[in-house]
Amino acid sequence: MKGLLLRLSALDADAAAAVRVIAHYEALLATAALDATALVRSTAGLAECPAGWQPAGGEPVRFAADGSELPGPPGRSSAAVQLGAAGRVWLERPGPAGPLDDLVLEWMAIAARVVAGGTGAWQVADPALVELVLSEREAEADRARALRLLGLVPERPLRVVAVAGAPGADAGAEAAALFGSGTVPGTVRVAGLGAVGAVLLQQPDPDGATPPAELLRAALADRGRRRGGPRPRGGAPAQGRGTRVGIGGPVDALAAGESWQQARAALRFAVAGTPAEAVADHEALGTVALLADLPAERLRSRPDVRALEELAGREEGAPAVAALAAFCRTGSLRQAAGELHLHHSSVAARLARVEAETGWRLRDPQDRFRAQLAWYAWRLGCCAAD
Repeated sequence: MKGLLLRLSALDADAAAAVRVIAHYEALLATAALDATALVRSTAGLAECPAGWQPAGGEPVRFAADGSELPGPPGRSSAAVQLGAAGRVWLERPGPAGPLDDLVLEWMAIAARVVAGGTGAWQVADPALVELVLSEREAEADRARALRLLGLVPERPLRVVAVAGAPGADAGAEAAALFGSGTVPGTVRVAGLGAVGAVLLQQPDPDGATPPAELLRAALADRGRRRGGPRPRGGAPAQGRGTRVGIGGPVDALAAGESWQQARAALRFAVAGTPAEAVADHEALGTVALLADLPAERLRSRPDVRALEELAGREEGAPAVAALAAFCRTGSLRQAAGELHLHHSSVAARLARVEAETGWRLRDPQDRFRAQLAWYAWRLGCCAAD
């Protein structure tokens, strides 16, 4: 992270500051001892101005930028966020709000909800209870009891979402950061299970609600804009620190383990980078999801997959494969160019290279399907450990 900040600071001071803000709160969310005092004091130091939090019905907690505690409620707030049942958080600048104050308060609010126990629809859950709900070996009565203890309804449908971050990142914190701002409405329970964050989601009307995949892609795109990272040459801005999301289908709550398996399978299809590729929905994958059941060695042995692997390993090969993925997903040269933030002629040149290397004619629907299938198989075969 320090190296990234140094590189970003040479490009854009605001970009470096945005990354620093997010890294700060993700580290806090991964700390088991996080409490109101630690949250407000660290926020004040980060923002370099007094900060405060008043839980609903509780006394305000305020700290100055130097770490000293301040008494009583604030005289004036330069910016604030209402947290509903968790109260209110704010910053106290003498003048107008700073350029990153909205970002600071957004993440302070997420952390405050975690500290407050997630009263209401969202909370960080006991991993042991979540594991019990997801287990297919436990008795139905035990799973029903665990669901009730988590504040979920055993008689209502539920879906599970799997979240992974960059290598070394805390998966539970990554999931909490993604869902903690109310990205997906409904009753949400988040827990870290090893290298993957597990999210249990019950929506009041799953059939009429906006699909979670759309909401999560929008959230990742927003995080990418807020982080302000440099745009990679020939590609869209990175959406974050390697976040990938797999979404399981809705199932009976007592069969949550089935949705969990689907979410883990979908996660293998997700690729860190653009939001369109970073979120994979098992239902949207359809029959293609069956590829996840095949051994990685068998996938890698296919000629089409070997051709993609060889292409990706060559100089400038990765951009050509990225253009192929975008074109297969959108079915349009101009839409693929828009997604990659390239001129359509640049995308056409990269696709021409793919055609020359593989023999596919990508304007032909059958060859385009073959190419997309090969891309999925290459992704799974090369990333079997995900």
